[in-house]
Amino acid sequence: MVNKILLSFIAADVLFVSMGALELGFAIVVQNNKDEIPTDGEQAARNLLYQRFPLTAGIVNAVFVFLTFAVSIPAMIVPTRGWLKVSGVMTAFCATFTMIVGLYLWVLTLKTKEDMAVQWNLLNADVQDLLQTSFQCCGYFNSTSPAFVTDITCPSPAAAALVRGCAAPVTTFANVFINDIFTAIFGMVGISVVSILATACLLKDRKEQERFRHIDEKTGFRAF
Repeated sequence: MVNKILLSFIAADVLFVSMGALELGFAIVVQNNKDEIPTDGEQAARNLLYQRFPLTAGIVNAVFVFLTFAVSIPAMIVPTRGWLKVSGVMTAFCATFTMIVGLYLWVLTLKTKEDMAVQWNLLNADVQDLLQTSFQCCGYFNSTSPAFVTDITCPSPAAAALVRGCAAPVTTFANVFINDIFTAIFGMVGISVVSILATACLLKDRKEQERFRHIDEKTGFRAF
């Protein structure tokens, strides 16, 4: 008879390792693309955000997820609870690590405007031009602070003075983008919690099976 608790554990484990694969893939792709020369303002804004993301931490966490999955394989096969306990502890660690990464990204949204202002001052004129064009703005806080870059959107000081600064639209875009990312990360934490619960259920099931086996051994019953 199929053990439904074991099947639930396997399903949760597959989701868990899929989470790690997604995290690793995202971190590696972003790591390779974050320094690309942007072709529009939104890509430029994303690149600025990517440069602030804890990508190395994400890669390390994904690797630990794979290690946890590797430990869970003998935990599925071996009927004892030792490997399963180790797997549960490692999964809890992964959940905590992932939560920290998500909270770090959430904190970024609390100071996006100030951090982007620092980055804005370090950008070359071409990238500032892309941002001004895409977000229809001039300068950062306003057309004079810091001074705007002359382009189609901001052709002159008089015209630029009538256009909003880039702080508001760029910050809004950045916060929405980061919100989507850390919401996905918190979803990964949820998957980790499901995996922990599945591990706890399997531990309880195996403990009961072990107790019944000891009872059978005391009564002289042997299963063939």
